Amino acid sequence: MRLLIAGGVAGGATAAARARRMDEKAEIVIFERGEHISFANCGLPYYIGGEITSRDSLLVSTPAFFKARFNVEVRTFTEVTGIDAAGGRITVRDTRSGETSEERYDSLILSPGAAPVKPQLPGVELDNVFTLRNIPDTDVIKAAAEAGGAKSAVVVGGGFIGLEMAENLARRGLKVTVIEMLDQVMAPLDIEMAAQLHDHLTEKGVELRLGEAVKSFGKTAAGKTLVSTSGGEVEADLVVLSIGVRPEVELAKRAGLALGPLGGILVDETLRTSDPRIFAVGDAVEIKHRVTGRPVILPLAGPANKQGRIAADNALG
Repeated sequence: MRLLIAGGVAGGATAAARARRMDEKAEIVIFERGEHISFANCGLPYYIGGEITSRDSLLVSTPAFFKARFNVEVRTFTEVTGIDAAGGRITVRDTRSGETSEERYDSLILSPGAAPVKPQLPGVELDNVFTLRNIPDTDVIKAAAEAGGAKSAVVVGGGFIGLEMAENLARRGLKVTVIEMLDQVMAPLDIEMAAQLHDHLTEKGVELRLGEAVKSFGKTAAGKTLVSTSGGEVEADLVVLSIGVRPEVELAKRAGLALGPLGGILVDETLRTSDPRIFAVGDAVEIKHRVTGRPVILPLAGPANKQGRIAADNALG
């Protein structure tokens, strides 16, 4: 059995560890396009804010650990760029050298994750408008918060990551403004509960601008970022976009795998895709909600961990 896994972190790395526990003889290889195979996504804002003091604390595991503990080969800086489902092969590219090669598989698990939404607004590519997905993003935002006496920040979006960023930038002493298009933060909550969050944020000195949509970003004469919204303008030294994520499905789409109505990779209860030898887990998959029966995408670490275990079991038969 040769099991290949495209992508690490919560889904892919968990699948690899589970697969090894279930089969001591299987050949298992993880391909990760970035530098880090497994890191604490949920801790990233707290490293920026200083509550987590050591960057190394964010690293859950390393390629060397996976090889020594699980006999799993990990190839970092290696991106899966194509899938030949009929031939049971993938194409991989070394992101540093650009060299490509092919790898054979008996079973394949996709764990591509999701990318932060970056709307096509004027000025969104300015150098101090950031999104947060991985450790390199964290390093850049932390450096911007520390550099040149930054005193103010705008967080666009009032969801999980947006509020964690607001909390931690405020902890650093920055004057934080949260801009949210809805009339409340944390959309899954009833307004009665969200109202308590509004009060708490205000007590902590965070300015809430609810019911406002961002229209553009620009530069002031003093070098600050000018955020224009439907309700006016606000200046800041740095801006963090936290307006959601979009499942990474291009690889699956090019391979001809079925997508669901919400745009995620369609999987059944075993995490099997429309191809019998390919499974998918994590932020990119679309599953059926256990309560409503409707399609849902859950970009959270807990579901990704559980899906990784389930997919590994089924990928091994």
